[in-house]
Amino acid sequence: MKLLKRLGVSFGSLILITGLLFAIGHLFSIPILMLNYEYTNDESGFFISVGSLLPIVTGLVVSYFAEKFYVYKHQQKLG
Repeated sequence: MKLLKRLGVSFGSLILITGLLFAIGHLFSIPILMLNYEYTNDESGFFISVGSLLPIVTGLVVSYFAEKFYVYKHQQKLG
């Protein structure tokens, strides 16, 4: 049960922060926070372009620290 709660805290904070940063990027047209996906085939003239990964990396870092904070607070509660 403890592992499941830790996973929930980590995954929840990752989804929340990443989604929030992507939403802010699209709302205020901030290119570094926007996911811009392009795909062109043109009869095997294959082309793919992906936008900024900064919100995902930021979400990963925040979720790591959120999990560490949760474990620390849980250990303090136990004694």
